[in-house]
Amino acid sequence: MRRTRLQLLAAAVAAALFLTAPAQAATARTPAAQPGHAGAPSAAGWRAAWTAAAHHPFEGFGTPNWSVNGFADQSLRQVVRVSASGSTVRVRLSNRFGDRPLKVSGATIAHAAGGAAVRPGSLRSLTFSRSTTATIPPGGELTSDPAPLPTRALDSLAVTLYFAGPTGPATVHENATATTYRTAGDRRFDTRAGAFAETSTSWYFLAGIDTAGQPGRAHDAVVTFGDSITDGYGTTVDADNRYPDELAERFASGRRPMSVVNSGINGSKLLADSTCFGEAGVSRFGRDVLDQPGVRAVVVLQGINDIGGGGYPDFGCGASPVVTAEEIIDGHRQLIRAAHARGVRIVGATMLPIKGAFGYDTPANEMVRDAVNTWIRSGGEYDAVADLDRALADPADRDALRPTYDSGDHLHPNDAGAAAIAAVVAPLLIHTGR
Repeated sequence: MRRTRLQLLAAAVAAALFLTAPAQAATARTPAAQPGHAGAPSAAGWRAAWTAAAHHPFEGFGTPNWSVNGFADQSLRQVVRVSASGSTVRVRLSNRFGDRPLKVSGATIAHAAGGAAVRPGSLRSLTFSRSTTATIPPGGELTSDPAPLPTRALDSLAVTLYFAGPTGPATVHENATATTYRTAGDRRFDTRAGAFAETSTSWYFLAGIDTAGQPGRAHDAVVTFGDSITDGYGTTVDADNRYPDELAERFASGRRPMSVVNSGINGSKLLADSTCFGEAGVSRFGRDVLDQPGVRAVVVLQGINDIGGGGYPDFGCGASPVVTAEEIIDGHRQLIRAAHARGVRIVGATMLPIKGAFGYDTPANEMVRDAVNTWIRSGGEYDAVADLDRALADPADRDALRPTYDSGDHLHPNDAGAAAIAAVVAPLLIHTGR
């Protein structure tokens, strides 16, 4: 979803008549060719424990964002919460949207200790084909060697990347709803937070963390797929209150735990590519969902940006065509066919109410939203349906978000709204797995 950018675009239109020992440096191959790539079968039992969907570098929306200029002689520390236990971890890095080879001069992983601090005894050097350095070609991805780091579901891990030379523009996930830290020089092994004085609320190059080695407690991965509501816009920064986080908390314990990973992108559309908000959902679904290690189910919440942003001028982010309900339904059907072809259970979520949402709430848009929701709800093509439209609606006005769930823009749920979404989705995933 477009968050405040949408408001800026709409206002402009209205005003105008709207990623141990040193060895030979490793070089990554493209994702399809690289051994151990995310989607490949793994005897080690890898499961996605955290992920971020990558998109193009761009300036962002008023908060510091370093993706356009990239990094040079700088260390980048990114703290994320994983949702799968294991004795071993590996890290996935992405240069998918880079314009040159990405030279990683070193990397570490550790248990986070608050802010940019890490627990000293947990600090591990990451290697790539047994080298502490690596080069990832433009468009490529790279998975680290396994690192011994006992981890529990809901632990926070800190990945620190050092780039000695210029990276060029960085593959990014703009709306992290979390703090990322930066400092000059090689600070991979710093355990204290002091040097990491610069902050951002985006993730860079970091595409995923996987876990393995938990005998008798295999994790099936659930991928949540969508736009800013899935991405967590409107929830509290650094609180891990996005709806996928709330869902992960429900599944972190029990006889058959499931990891939940988040492949939402702020502003994402189902049908249209954007240089600001990532590739179309129908294009990125294979990489961001079906290629996740251990994926067994996916929850789809997408389409409202195609509707609400339809017809807006380019503004440097790509065209935003007006779409019909039939076109959005056809996009959903493409996702359903792709998931079923891979044996993945797919849950469809109805789009939330939009009454009062600036630029989205029009009679024509409401007709399209209602038509698509009716198909999701009663079409019988999804394996299950999470009727978020009805669950989060204001009882006094079914076209509006319930006020206690509204972040304030009548479009994005707040922390309570994210928890309400998880409560609706969780029962639909109980039988996920083998």
